[in-house]
Amino acid sequence: MKLSFLGACGTVTGSMYLVETASKKKVIVDSGMFQGEFEHLNFEPLPFDPYEIDAILLTHAHLDHVGLIPKLVKEGFEGKIIGTSATLDLARIILMDAAKLQSEEFESQLRRNQRKGIETPEPLYTLEDAVSAMSYFTPVKGYGEGIEIFPDLFVTWRDAGHILGSSFLEMNVEGKKIIFSGDLGNRNKPIVRDPESIKMKDADALLVESTYGSRVHKSIEESKEELLTALKDTLDKGNILIPSFAVERAQDILYYIREFKETGEISSDVKVFLDSPLAISATNIFRAHGEVFDDEARELLKQKKDIFNFPNLFFTRSKEASMRINEIRRGAIIIAGSGMCTGGRIKHHLKHNLWREECSVVFVGYQARGTLGRKLVDGAKEVDIYWETVKVNAKIYTINGFSAHADQQDILDWINPLNRETQIFVTHGEDSERDTLAEKIGKAGFKHIEKPRLNDTVTF
Repeated sequence: MKLSFLGACGTVTGSMYLVETASKKKVIVDSGMFQGEFEHLNFEPLPFDPYEIDAILLTHAHLDHVGLIPKLVKEGFEGKIIGTSATLDLARIILMDAAKLQSEEFESQLRRNQRKGIETPEPLYTLEDAVSAMSYFTPVKGYGEGIEIFPDLFVTWRDAGHILGSSFLEMNVEGKKIIFSGDLGNRNKPIVRDPESIKMKDADALLVESTYGSRVHKSIEESKEELLTALKDTLDKGNILIPSFAVERAQDILYYIREFKETGEISSDVKVFLDSPLAISATNIFRAHGEVFDDEARELLKQKKDIFNFPNLFFTRSKEASMRINEIRRGAIIIAGSGMCTGGRIKHHLKHNLWREECSVVFVGYQARGTLGRKLVDGAKEVDIYWETVKVNAKIYTINGFSAHADQQDILDWINPLNRETQIFVTHGEDSERDTLAEKIGKAGFKHIEKPRLNDTVTF
């Protein structure tokens, strides 16, 4: 059996792993899009023939784990795409949105390049490709349900506690036991449950993410206080911008703001805009999957409470409604994508508010190298937005405690039950994070630790 690392090596994006059996069967675990400084890799030829792939197994629905699926389908994949029901529901809207954004960017770039006499690369895939991919979606019955993908390959999906429907995979393949962590969740978050513990304690190998491999998050309560402080310090004189991932982070932030309004910590008159069609659609999918909520959220559902709704919350789907938000000078909380400010409506709101010292930008998620969000977090004094240079006068807050990713200690606690002879591959993290986590894992007694590079292959 061979395992190839085709993404998320030295970066937090582009997750993809290829498993090949002695009987010539091939499965992909995740099929993610590269972002930030690695975005160009999306356009490189695939290192395999998609027609030869028998199945794609999904850990969860974030773009860096599902974003290349339509490309594989476009180039010949015809197998099953397997994940939890919630993952596949979210993947539908995420892939449709990705295809739409690529089409819009292509049309915009085409007009500019035609004037310069430059050719414009075709988008990775179209809306039709994304829709075609969905015909292969095959849901698992639920967590803990094992599936025989084909003889000699048996997989169980377990709750990773990262986002709605997220999973880690326990795989039996030709007598070997391998665990794919996917993205592990931060503990004590609202809505989703904490990650399950590993059941396959005698695993031969573990692929573990390392997004926050060198860091320990502040507690959720501390992070909520930081958010509340930012809101109180800003809303009476300016606007708050929250660049947010459409899935999980946007819903968490709505959950916290609802609590602040219910306790009177911020006025019920404060206007809150969820300015993201994708996040609005994702919120509706969250409402439909209460079966994977944690106890606190399920209790609120029993009380017939809509945990994503409160006074003066506005869902803005249309461009016209989004543009009108920029007429507001103070007292607005604007939640918009993309979470790393690489595109989407948040860039327009930054253009209108970033130069205003009375405003604030609150980052509540990871910012990959090469993204606009990372530049702002790293203290840039000015940035380019839509071919204009914009001064950074707004106050920048970074609240990593809201991360959907486990921190260093959570990861170490999660892998602790494993046999110390387990071969551990540290993936899905920048090299500095991987180095630190690998060192900590070694100090915990594990003897076989590797940090694979892109396109490395291991034979078992």
